Amino acid sequence: MDNPSVPFKQIYNNDPNNALHRNRWWQKLHIDMPLMLCILACFLIGLTVIYSAKLDIRYVQKQLVNFAVATTLMLIVAQLQPRTYRTWAPVLYFGTLAVLILVLIIGDISKGAQRWLDLGILRFQPAELMKLAVPLMVARSLDQQILPPSLKMLILPTTYIMVPVLLIALQPDLGTAILVASTGFLVIFFAGISWKLILSLGALVAASAPALWLVLHDYQRQRVLTLFNPERDPLGTGYHIIQSKIALGSGGFFGKGWLNGTQSHLEFLPERTTDFIFAVFGEEFGFFGVLFLLFLYSLIIMRGFYIGMQARDTFSRLLAGSIVMTFFVYLFVNIGMVNGILPVVGIPLPLVSYGGTSLVTIMIAFGILMSIQSHRTLLRK
Repeated sequence: MDNPSVPFKQIYNNDPNNALHRNRWWQKLHIDMPLMLCILACFLIGLTVIYSAKLDIRYVQKQLVNFAVATTLMLIVAQLQPRTYRTWAPVLYFGTLAVLILVLIIGDISKGAQRWLDLGILRFQPAELMKLAVPLMVARSLDQQILPPSLKMLILPTTYIMVPVLLIALQPDLGTAILVASTGFLVIFFAGISWKLILSLGALVAASAPALWLVLHDYQRQRVLTLFNPERDPLGTGYHIIQSKIALGSGGFFGKGWLNGTQSHLEFLPERTTDFIFAVFGEEFGFFGVLFLLFLYSLIIMRGFYIGMQARDTFSRLLAGSIVMTFFVYLFVNIGMVNGILPVVGIPLPLVSYGGTSLVTIMIAFGILMSIQSHRTLLRK
């Protein structure tokens, strides 16, 4: 015993890897049950809204298949110890970086963007993998340094962030680029970066805003302008925001009821199973339904922070914090977009929107959280 003042029984009972704490089936599978229950609740809500938005059971069936695949990958990831992620982070990062370059050369072009790679039996968006690869690589880089990091120490982690962000922006995919950048910089934030440096970087970004405006595509500029006055083009760029706000407002306190949403059923609301599914939910379930969904999301975020605080090494803490805050950014951007307080950037509502690629990425991230929780050991003194 390294610390004779602590009874063996206390250490044994507090160790999550001992037999007493691993006698339930979900613990043997390294599943964090509080987190999993909240995930399932959000997903089931998503299924009901997807069916109501399309009135087609095939969409529900496809989403169930997506969830089955995503959950399987989550379970596989949860079995691995956190040090495994640290070891394989460079392989995942540089491998995905190479695929991103490949996308710019031979990727499928859809709606004016070159984001997808078609392998015949599989068509996927490689940029989604960077939402996992970047925080893993940045956390691995900072784990080898003395924290809090100095400005010189941040050169390499910042490079790890900006190279894939620029490649994704060239596709162009501004929404995913923002999310990938946030996953990396959130790791740096949790590493203890000083507020003086944060404010300096914020001032630098603000000063470079005119230059950033010049490099935006025309449709991206229109989205920003539409944010401030969607009525300037009600049948064009402002149509999405106007219709989503009408849907949310018409829901009132209690909503119109499931399957009774008019904006979606009359097809006024575009992208109603993906980017704007929150508007469909708000119209049918109202203010109190939205509060319940936000409550579930809050439980997921709080559980994630708890897991991060309980982590026993710097790499796991940085990675867990980044995963949780990235999940929050997903929520904030999507809901802000639907409410008309942020530009439309094409980010789905996590665990609720229809689609496979984003769901798989989110569930793998939750698998990493479960791994951190189930494999943590007592810090030896």
